[in-house]
Amino acid sequence: MMKTRNALTLALMLSVTSLCTALPAQAADEYTMVGIPKLRSAWFNDYETGLKKAAKDFKIDAYQQAPASADEAQQVRIIEDSITQGANALLVVPNNASSVEPVFNRARGQKIVVITHESVNQPGADYDVEMIENEKFGRYMMDEFAKHAGGKGEFAIYVGSLTVPAHNTWADAAIKEMKEKYPDMKLVSDRFPVSEDRNASRQKTLELLSTYPNLKGVLAFGSQGGPGAAQALREKGLVGKLTVIGTTSPKESATFLKDGSLTESILWSPGEASYAMAYIAKMVLDGKRDQIKQGLEIPTLGVPTINGQNIIFDKPLTVTKDNYSKYDF
Repeated sequence: MMKTRNALTLALMLSVTSLCTALPAQAADEYTMVGIPKLRSAWFNDYETGLKKAAKDFKIDAYQQAPASADEAQQVRIIEDSITQGANALLVVPNNASSVEPVFNRARGQKIVVITHESVNQPGADYDVEMIENEKFGRYMMDEFAKHAGGKGEFAIYVGSLTVPAHNTWADAAIKEMKEKYPDMKLVSDRFPVSEDRNASRQKTLELLSTYPNLKGVLAFGSQGGPGAAQALREKGLVGKLTVIGTTSPKESATFLKDGSLTESILWSPGEASYAMAYIAKMVLDGKRDQIKQGLEIPTLGVPTINGQNIIFDKPLTVTKDNYSKYDF
């Protein structure tokens, strides 16, 4: 009888040990959040920095899993793996809003919180966090451009393509701002789809300099438009004589900002976005969804506008030759 009881006790202890080993290595009140950006890149290094800060400040387990390239299928697989591994929240920057919707629905069906960034009104998400308000951002870029260009003269607008929603929304807002406030400024053409290809931007700028000798500069929406235009100014010996403003990360724009071929780079901090995403996810997990409403203040970031599922800040980041070294992305 004693042998049987000892055997049962041993079996129970082994069972408990096995169960404990299978559980995530975290405190009982610590949530696991997985940041899943579009790809591994310098831009998303800052996203990871924000996650690490959130982990420390909010006492959560937060880490990043990024696809090697901007591949929507890879991203979906990472999301699926995170669900299987028992994440409490997914903090995602979707490569494709449609492709992630089914897996988001699966996650929420398992009580996993889904927060997105750069994907307004994302189907299947609990909330989407934006660090800029699109129309204000486009208007602000136009105001900065006009300030440096002296408020008059001919200029060009570049976008990544004519079908990139954000770029064209910003361009529309910039053009609207120009028409309302800067009557002495004139577009040489509506917009050019060259701003995600540095060489295409360079070639278009060289062409425009030849065609429009009074060109005052380029306003580029897209990561490569500013550097491409700046390279053209270098080649023509026009550094500092025209205004070039783009949306390129501080590290990538540094060399052009230093010599003045790029006037400013205006964008936002992905690290601030991931920090806010983690905060919102924790609120939902803590059962405080009813507190996510107008007037909510997020630590260190301030009070966003809340429009349905969209949490929108107005925090453009203006990078210049004087401050680019402060940023590590």
